[in-house]
Amino acid sequence: MKHLVAKIHPDDNVLVALTDLPVGTPVTHDGVTITTTERIPAKHKLAMQFLAPGDPVHMYGVLVGKAAQAIGVGGLLTTANMRHATDSYDENQERRATWTAPDVSKWQDRTFMGFHRADGSVGTANYWLVVPLVFCENRNIQVLEEALVNDLGYARRKSYQPQTQELISLMQAGKSVEEILATDLHSAEGKHQKPKLFPNVDGIRFLSHEGGCGGIRQDAQSLCGLIAGYITHPNVAGATVLSLGCQNAQVSMLQDEINKRSPNFNKPLFILEQQKLGTEETLISTALRQTFAGLMEANQVQRQPAPLSKLCIGLECGGSDGFSGISANPAVGHVSDLMVGLGGSVILAEFPELCGVEQELVDRSVDHATAERFSHLMKAYGDSAIAVGSGFDMNPSPGNIRDGLITDAMKSAGAARKGGSSPVVAVLDYPELVTKPGLNLLCTPGNDVESTTAEVGSGANIVLFTTGLGTPTGNPIAPVIKISSNTALANRMPDIIDVNTGTVIDGEETIEQAGERILDYVIRVASGEEVAAVRHGQTDFIPWKRGVSL
Repeated sequence: MKHLVAKIHPDDNVLVALTDLPVGTPVTHDGVTITTTERIPAKHKLAMQFLAPGDPVHMYGVLVGKAAQAIGVGGLLTTANMRHATDSYDENQERRATWTAPDVSKWQDRTFMGFHRADGSVGTANYWLVVPLVFCENRNIQVLEEALVNDLGYARRKSYQPQTQELISLMQAGKSVEEILATDLHSAEGKHQKPKLFPNVDGIRFLSHEGGCGGIRQDAQSLCGLIAGYITHPNVAGATVLSLGCQNAQVSMLQDEINKRSPNFNKPLFILEQQKLGTEETLISTALRQTFAGLMEANQVQRQPAPLSKLCIGLECGGSDGFSGISANPAVGHVSDLMVGLGGSVILAEFPELCGVEQELVDRSVDHATAERFSHLMKAYGDSAIAVGSGFDMNPSPGNIRDGLITDAMKSAGAARKGGSSPVVAVLDYPELVTKPGLNLLCTPGNDVESTTAEVGSGANIVLFTTGLGTPTGNPIAPVIKISSNTALANRMPDIIDVNTGTVIDGEETIEQAGERILDYVIRVASGEEVAAVRHGQTDFIPWKRGVSL
C-alpha cells in the first residue's frame, strides 16, 4: 500500500514526503498525526517537531543539518531554514565486532558466464583497449577508431543523419522556419554495418583524456596507475597503447604500474611511440596490424561458468533525488551485503558523499589501521577543499537540491546506504586495486564519471548506478546498470534505465525484494546481457587529477 510519508530511522525528527502534500494535509506515522503547514513537494522533508534555530536535524539516524531558522511542526525544510552540519568522528572508538550476513542460499550455487583470465580473475565482458598515454595522441586514437570500427562490425550507435537529410529536403522544398520546427523527425536505429568479425570480442574501446603531460608528476603517476588498472582488468583481453615519447607519463611508468597490479601479466600488449616510429602512416599502420593480430588472439576466449565470488561490483550514484536514499540506494545496499556473503567484492567510493557517516564507517572497519586510513583520507580531502574556498557542504548540485537533498550530509547519508552493512575490509586511495573480498572504500570524487572511471580502474567488473533524476553515464569496459529511484523517471527515460526501484516507494515491493531482483539482473548482465549504456555506446572516461573535485 502506498503511504504519504516515510520515516527512515527511529531516531529521525523529519519525515520524507512520498507524494506532493498540499497545505493542511494530515499525515500519520506510528500513530502520530501531523498536519502540513505549507506545500511539501514529493521527496522533500517536513519537520515532526518544532525546531528552533540551532536545533539538530536527523535523518537515517545521523545528524544531517541544523535549523537556521525556526521550523514549525509540519513545515518544509529548505536551504533557507536549514544548514549543513555533521557530527565529529574518532577512529579510536571501539569498532563493531560481528556482522550477520543475509541468507545467500538462493544464490550459493549460481554462476555467471564470464571470461576467465590467466591470473584467476573473470571478466563480465571481453574488450580490446586502445588508449593514449598523453593527450597529444588523442587524434591518432580517433584515426584508429575510424579505420577499425565499421569494417569489424562494431558500429552501432543510433544515427541521426537521416534527420539532417530530411531537414535539408524540407528547406529545399521551400518550407518555412515554422513548418520545419513543427516537423516530427525520426532517427534510424543504428545497426552493425557487417556482422562482427570477432564474435567473442564485445568491442574495441578507444579512450581519450586530457592528461599525461603538464600538471604535476603525481598526475602522470596516477594516470598510469589508472590506465594500468584498465589494461590488467578482467574485462580486457589486451591493449594497444599510443605514446608520443617526451611526455611525463612515460612508458616505463606504465609498465611499473602494470607489474604492480599483475606481476605475471601475459595479455597481448602493444606500445607504440610516435617519436620513435616517425611518420603518422607508420604509426597507424603498425597499430592496425598489431591490434588486428591481438583481436584474433582475444577471439579465442569464450564465456565459461564462474562463481559469483568472482564479481567485483562498483557502487555509484548520480543525479540523486530525495527518493534515492530510501529506495534505490538501500536496495543496492542489500545487493552489496548479498555479494559480500557470497564471497564477492564491492566498492563504495565518492568520499565527498560519505561526509556525515564517517563514524559509522570507522566503526565498521575491521581493524584500527583501516579505520585510521579512512579517517586520514577523508580529513585530507576535506581540508584540501576548504583550502581553495570550497567544502563538502557545496557538494549537492542544483538538481539534488531541487529534488530534496538540501545538505551534503543529507545526500551523503542516503548515498552511503549503497554500501550495505558489512564490515569495511580495506580502504584504497585512487587508483589502487581491490585485492580483498568484502566491502572496500575507494577515495574518489563525487563526480559521477570520475568516480565510475576510478571504480572500474580498481577492478569493478560491473557497476550499479542509482539515479533519481536520470543520467546516461556508462563506462568503456564495464557494464553500468542504471537503477531508477522512482517510477516516474523509469517511465520518462526508459531508454537509459535498466531497473526500477520506484516499486519500493509505490508500496509494491520491499527493499530486500528489490535487491534480490537487482542481483538476478546482475547475473544476467555478467553473462552478457546488454545494458542501456552499452546499447547507446555510452563510454564515459574521465581520469581524476588529484585536485579538488566534488
